[in-house]
Amino acid sequence: MLLGAQSFSVSRGRVNLLGAVRSIVDPVIMIGCLGASASFTGAGFGPREVVLAVILFALSFPSEVSIQKIRGNLFATIVANWLSVSAVLLVLGYATRYLRDFDAEMLWIWFGTTPLVLYLAHRAIPLVMPQLLAIDGYRSAVVVAANEVGRRLAQNFVTHPELGFRFQGFFDDRAPAQGEAPEDLAFEAPASGPVLGQVEAVPAYVRAHRVEAVFIALPMAQQPRLLNLLDELKDTTASIYFVPDIFITDLINARIDEVNGMPVMAVCESPIVGMNALSKRSFDLVLGLLAVIVLLPVLLAISIGVKMSSPGPVLFRQRRYGLDGRQITVLKFRSMRVEEDGAVVRQALRDDPRTTRLGAFLRRTSLDELPQLFNVLRGQMSLVGPRPHAIAHNEEYRHLIKGYMVRHKVKPGITGWAQVNGLRGETDSIEKMRRRIEHDIEYLRRWSIGFDLLILYKTVLIVLRRTNAY
Repeated sequence: MLLGAQSFSVSRGRVNLLGAVRSIVDPVIMIGCLGASASFTGAGFGPREVVLAVILFALSFPSEVSIQKIRGNLFATIVANWLSVSAVLLVLGYATRYLRDFDAEMLWIWFGTTPLVLYLAHRAIPLVMPQLLAIDGYRSAVVVAANEVGRRLAQNFVTHPELGFRFQGFFDDRAPAQGEAPEDLAFEAPASGPVLGQVEAVPAYVRAHRVEAVFIALPMAQQPRLLNLLDELKDTTASIYFVPDIFITDLINARIDEVNGMPVMAVCESPIVGMNALSKRSFDLVLGLLAVIVLLPVLLAISIGVKMSSPGPVLFRQRRYGLDGRQITVLKFRSMRVEEDGAVVRQALRDDPRTTRLGAFLRRTSLDELPQLFNVLRGQMSLVGPRPHAIAHNEEYRHLIKGYMVRHKVKPGITGWAQVNGLRGETDSIEKMRRRIEHDIEYLRRWSIGFDLLILYKTVLIVLRRTNAY
């Protein structure tokens, strides 16, 4: 939710500390448990363990640690994530034959103790972090305008004390008298606060009560009033924040930043930038290279089968949109007797007459997608992301579905959140494509390495069941 992003962004020092702590908690604990297990068993922490720690960091960074009240089965979630990471490390160690070089007792102790330590840390952080952030005291805050934006902001202050603000009340011109809240300004949530007066009374109240933060939620259309209020507040020591009313649009990874001192708000931006991009790329390289090594015999066998089954090339190349809408050439094992890559591309249908007998098997088992591992290694695609569509389909649907092109804010993937939720295969209606796009955008909002691992795990289960692929 944007208000969370706005609220956190107003205290950059605290937020940066909070974000840094939350993103490294899991990697640090996992690596720390590895070191403790090595020390306890006397195995030592040598070059092999260092390499393991680096791979582990790439798989688990950034972590997501809630600083709010924990809901759901936390321990089951932690165990499931740890089993996913352990499975990747186990396959990697077995494929590279380095697994036998590690001390078995150390590995078993590490495997058993890590989820317990992670659970205790995730339980403790919601209790400890607010106190650490508020160690210098909570700042008093008022909100100018009790409209929807102002109410949601105030609700964040009341329900999330870790933000470090003590909400005192609203200023709104609809207030009949100081300290009296009209019925239409009442909160349904427990974030209620008194209406302290009209907007013109803000500067005097701020000076008299030494208010430390003023959040202005007036509509942008009221520019003259805003300028006048800002001018009067310069005579106070309060920090002033403007909360723009931008809830009319869909927000993807919104945040406030600056360009050479000028504040700017990112309304729609990729979540995979900076360290996130590094961890995502490392994840793709490690697992992608491992998959190519393990599946090399399968790749060779399919190549021979495709060549012998029908005339034509082994690989089917098709132009599709990649990151930021740039064209890429996606590789697949050829499963049809024709190759379509023009202004009109017919989607594959169930029992499509263009499909070869071997091609039908490859499509049903999704083995025709395996050459895209080389797209991943080349940096054109990711293991997980929105599935790339043919350019002809992109040009058709971008005019029919609002927000369609937002899915190109990340690299396309071999599998994605939409595919593991039953939205694979033919999209024979606008509604089906719209649902697929909704899941792609949800992936952008929820992205993490752990989420990618979950999608890969679900993909394996779906491929084994051989559903909806043709």
